[in-house]
Amino acid sequence: MDQMTNTRFDAVTAAPHNHSTHAKVVGQDVNVFYGDKQALFDINLSIGERQVTALIGPSGCGKSTFLRCLNRMNDTIDICRVTGKIELDGGDIYDPSLDVVELRARVGMVFQKPNPFPKSIFENVAYGPRIHGLASGKAELEEIVERSLRKASLWEEVKDRLAESGTGLSGGQQQRLCIARAIAVSPEVILMDEPCSALDPIATAKIEELINELRENYTIIIVTHSMQQAARVSQRTAFFHLGVLVEEGPTDEIFTTPKDQRTMDYVTGRFG
Repeated sequence: MDQMTNTRFDAVTAAPHNHSTHAKVVGQDVNVFYGDKQALFDINLSIGERQVTALIGPSGCGKSTFLRCLNRMNDTIDICRVTGKIELDGGDIYDPSLDVVELRARVGMVFQKPNPFPKSIFENVAYGPRIHGLASGKAELEEIVERSLRKASLWEEVKDRLAESGTGLSGGQQQRLCIARAIAVSPEVILMDEPCSALDPIATAKIEELINELRENYTIIIVTHSMQQAARVSQRTAFFHLGVLVEEGPTDEIFTTPKDQRTMDYVTGRFG
């Protein structure tokens, strides 16, 4: 029960609720199929603007599959089919006329394993703004790179090494570089798929601190296996199990007084 008490303490002391009620992302009756196998069943989830929503649940429960629906990453899998509706600021992101490249600029993604491009630190961050035409010249591009690295709490560590390869950084620095790369194109939403699972505790703490700062300006949706992490960084938590969204609510309530027995069993460590 100790773990539960710690989690409870973390959840309650995490971050104050953001009372903004505007729904940034809304999923309605979302079903996902990989060939004949159904991975998600009738997911209805509304995600508030400028707050952190954690998706938790055992491995294979569908949380990463749902996350990948939000910027249409599942489009890259031939046998994957998505039904239902997902809206970003009221617009259907699966509308056939929608430009997916444009969508992925609005909805950035940070993956489980840091994946910097095999280019310089500067080029890693400059790449997106350059292809999206966000900078009118070299000076403006340099400004975007510096601003993004500052927002990712990396500028001080790399400002004298911008020409060096991004792959030469430590794991935690690489992940912050990937976050800088994601925010360089001024997204509105940042998806994070277990962004700390490959990192040590010190690097993890830095990323968590960063997430708390970033939610001032971005809507963040994070998939995490760590319930302590969900408690520390999120304001709302959604619990998935066997492809079903079991329940969603304020993080402290999900961890202390969940409505569903399956959630209670998961957060107290009885399964998962």
